[in-house]
Amino acid sequence: MYNVLMTEIELTYLAKFLPKGLETCPSKRLVDIYYPLHVDHPVLRLRDKGGVYEMTKKKPLSSGDSSVQTEETIILSKEEYDSLAKLPGKRLEKKRFYYPYDGFIAEIDVFKGMFSGLVLVDFEFQTTEEKNAFKKPDFCLADVTQASFCAGGILAGKTFEDIASSLAPYRYQKLYE
Repeated sequence: MYNVLMTEIELTYLAKFLPKGLETCPSKRLVDIYYPLHVDHPVLRLRDKGGVYEMTKKKPLSSGDSSVQTEETIILSKEEYDSLAKLPGKRLEKKRFYYPYDGFIAEIDVFKGMFSGLVLVDFEFQTTEEKNAFKKPDFCLADVTQASFCAGGILAGKTFEDIASSLAPYRYQKLYE
């Protein structure tokens, strides 16, 4: 077990459509469990990332800007994960595709279960300048980086119908893998 602290610079988009060739890209099943259960936006996350187990905590560096966050990660053993996963928490399940795009890797999250039809796309950057110069891909509908309704901790424990009114201004249409 070890602890990693990093700064994450990213943009998050609602997907307009699934890009061509996505099904041939590397992918992993992710199960996220957010704690504590009674908090509206928990930031402590237990994750099974295709057999890699971790606990993470994310926090924006400055209030009002979700594009730059600190992320602290503790790598867990399977036994540690199994033990913690028994605690009551808010769950999300998705399949993450790693799609190459213009020198970047798009992390395309196709949600399962209660959020079937929701697809979010994340791009991570080395610098703020690189993030600011990035042009939205054609398969992305809208930048929702600052929209709290699509943060994992807020989505967890809800349903697609719970966020439908937040998606309506974007005219988002459900997508399926």
